[in-house]
Amino acid sequence: MTDLKPLIEHPQLNKLLDDIRQRANAFEEQRHIDKDIIERFKEIGVYRAFVPKRFGGEERTPSDFLSLIETISMADGSAGWVASFGMNPFYLGGLPLETIDKVWADTPDVVFAGAIFPMGPAQVLGDNYVVSGRWKFASGCMGASLIGVGIKPDKEGELPRMAVVPVDQIKIDETWDMIGMRATGSHDVVADNVTVPKEWTFIRGGSLSLTEPLFKYPSLSLATQVLAVTTLGLAREALSIITNEAKGRKSVTGAPNLGEREYVQIAIGKAEAKVQSCKSFFYQATDDVWATITAGGEPTDEQINLLRLSSSHLTHECVEVVHTVYKMMGMTSADNKHSMTRIYRDASLVGQHAFMGEITFRNAGAMAFGHSPYPGYL
Repeated sequence: MTDLKPLIEHPQLNKLLDDIRQRANAFEEQRHIDKDIIERFKEIGVYRAFVPKRFGGEERTPSDFLSLIETISMADGSAGWVASFGMNPFYLGGLPLETIDKVWADTPDVVFAGAIFPMGPAQVLGDNYVVSGRWKFASGCMGASLIGVGIKPDKEGELPRMAVVPVDQIKIDETWDMIGMRATGSHDVVADNVTVPKEWTFIRGGSLSLTEPLFKYPSLSLATQVLAVTTLGLAREALSIITNEAKGRKSVTGAPNLGEREYVQIAIGKAEAKVQSCKSFFYQATDDVWATITAGGEPTDEQINLLRLSSSHLTHECVEVVHTVYKMMGMTSADNKHSMTRIYRDASLVGQHAFMGEITFRNAGAMAFGHSPYPGYL
């Protein structure tokens, strides 16, 4: 892993980010990221970042990948959200090894989108499942080649199963119409009597077939982190916007320049402190778990707790920073053509996600008193 430069140092990244910024409003209007951007994500290594080297991947560290998603999210939150599903080996790794060989037989740059809820029943016919239903929130499905859909477990009380289906066997119903992250293309996906061999299914949250040290990293925590870190990029972009725009901005009333007003200076100083502190907590928790894994150990419950807690903390602090910048900029940021309006909406949407809900803080608090968290937290 040490022979690879960090993903954020890829020579094509800055040009890609410039292009995403210029096209972000168009992406939002059409409600998905264009496929040429997905192809360029492949070029910079988004989708092979976590693929094992034996399949042509790079086995990047969690922090390396998270830093990339943070950086892409500065250009556009939706683009960062879609790129975050480069963590797909932590899903597809649950397939049998023989199937995994087929997934990455031609290229490690496979794009996967998943929609687990609502879980539907599947008919079992011999060694196949016959799948029908509608699933919500399939983020990135417009650029994916494989779609995962949730089906009820074989037995009551077991973990749910996901069926992996080629995108041409699935209908995408463009229903996604939310306040923010509109360009993620998180549409409904629909299957009508699709036959899926059992070897193309895996248990969501079950053990992985991949044995590289990377896959000892807690997968549910990583699934939370890759989404939470988009808000860090959004907050950093918001602070950059207000400081840059204040340089040439004058009030029509003759009042001091925005950057010369003490209440703005205080607010932005506090916002910077929020971003720096929650970022440190987030990456420290990540690197502590990774150090344990590389030393041959298993992450403890407390370490996993800090991964979840730092993710929720990061999200809520960064959403608050974005809201502060939006307020400080006045009517300028309320213009729908201004990037701050999109950043405000995107950050607000992430703050609503179940992974980063108040229940995280309840679980962390319960553990502090020696009580068990709710199932699914660790």
